[in-house]
Amino acid sequence: MRYYTIIPAYNEEAFMAATLQSLAAQTVLPAKAVVVNDNSTDRTAEIVQEFTDKYSWLSLVNKASDAIHLPGSKVIQAFNTGYETIDEEYDIIVKLDADLILPPDYFESILEVFKNNPKAGMAGGFAYIEKNGEWVLESLTDKDHIRGAFKAYRKELFLQMDRLRTAMGWDTADELLAKFYGWEVITLERLKVKHLKPTGANYDKTARYKQGAAFYTLGYGFIITAIASLKLAMKKGKPGLFIDYINGYFKAKKENKPMLVTKEQAKFIRQYRWKKIKQKLF
Repeated sequence: MRYYTIIPAYNEEAFMAATLQSLAAQTVLPAKAVVVNDNSTDRTAEIVQEFTDKYSWLSLVNKASDAIHLPGSKVIQAFNTGYETIDEEYDIIVKLDADLILPPDYFESILEVFKNNPKAGMAGGFAYIEKNGEWVLESLTDKDHIRGAFKAYRKELFLQMDRLRTAMGWDTADELLAKFYGWEVITLERLKVKHLKPTGANYDKTARYKQGAAFYTLGYGFIITAIASLKLAMKKGKPGLFIDYINGYFKAKKENKPMLVTKEQAKFIRQYRWKKIKQKLF
């Protein structure tokens, strides 16, 4: 199976080389890899260029956009810029962050999942962050969720769900849509990915409001949003974030923000979320 990977990068000079070194060290190399330099003001592009001189499968695309980083929209816009430069002769498409160190057999293992399970629509490992000299699980989400930092999609699912949403919540919408279309989301606990920059380290209140807005645009409804907001705030160890998420939800509702899913999909999502909640309670 052929896999292509696209890596959006904004001011990642501290981590870019480590990410590309771990990609080049894979037991199964990508057929194509594209780094999208999204208006970086540091040496990101220069570092990538050094690697493109060594590896024919790697290319660099420079994108000019607003330098302000907000989760979701900016990164997926960069991803889409990279996607426009590739052909569709892939079996698996991968979205990677530019601050990762992958185990050498990461993609060999991911491809095995897709080969052995025709219903596997997405696959990925687990993110680990460094704390006090040790690498520990970055446990912001459930173990049946794949972090947006390293998502691998079967081509059929990727095209069926009309690619990725350019909004915060894209990395939840994709998994819910995968389930809506009857695909499986596979996580491999043994694949430990070192995440060099913790998720949300630079997010401000505007970004936190967008999390609440994402719950609205996914069709959660208020009660599920409240439960999800409380759970996420507690996992981050910042209970006060609950207020930001709820305010973001109501702001999006008042502004009648466009939904990320159809009415039919939103109904499925609410039913699926309630089922998961009941399973955990009972």
